[in-house]
Amino acid sequence: MIFSAIRQIISGGSVDFTSLVAQVLSVLFVIICILPLHEFAHGLIAVKLGDNTPKWDKRLTLNPIASLDPIGALALLLFGFGWAKPVQVNPRNFKNPKTGMAIVALAGPVSNLLAAFLGMCILMPILIFAPYNGFVLFIYYFLEYYIIVNIGLAVFNLIPIPPLDGSKILMAFLNDRFLSFYYQYQQIITMVLFAVLFTGILSRPLTIVENFIYNGMFDLASLPYKLLGAF
Repeated sequence: MIFSAIRQIISGGSVDFTSLVAQVLSVLFVIICILPLHEFAHGLIAVKLGDNTPKWDKRLTLNPIASLDPIGALALLLFGFGWAKPVQVNPRNFKNPKTGMAIVALAGPVSNLLAAFLGMCILMPILIFAPYNGFVLFIYYFLEYYIIVNIGLAVFNLIPIPPLDGSKILMAFLNDRFLSFYYQYQQIITMVLFAVLFTGILSRPLTIVENFIYNGMFDLASLPYKLLGAF
């Protein structure tokens, strides 16, 4: 993200500032509109499954202030991965705590994937029908980064390491012994996670998964136009 552009400038490389501005604005849009949607999805599903904690905490809202985590937002802007203020959930209120928590956790990444697909559906007619000019190019960059960031957030959150959503999904399949280990060493595992992320070790496998999802969305969104012979 921005950190990469700064590093490129320092190393003497050139930067497409139209692309950079579109990228910054798309990430800001995600921070203001999509991260709250991610947390709202967690809270809504929790309430539907019988836990009113998000409602009592006034987290059933799309107000960005309620979900803003300054450090997580800055990390997303600078490095391309980040987080919002998590919605508190009490799994003891679910009929099946493990399964309920897994479903609640999955709702967040699913909301990002749906948001990404909506962006792809908007992008497709622009690619096919819009004239090529500076404004259209800017819109293209904006939507492209918006889609990429949302897919990246979904994939990132599905990593099965605390405190990410993937760890809560994984817990549904673990016995009590492994759950105890998870809770006991959660802080250490979290520190290791961020250390690994900053080293870039996970970059390649995450990129492979993200590209697979992107290509699948592209094929699905372009299918109606292919059937009509417009693509």
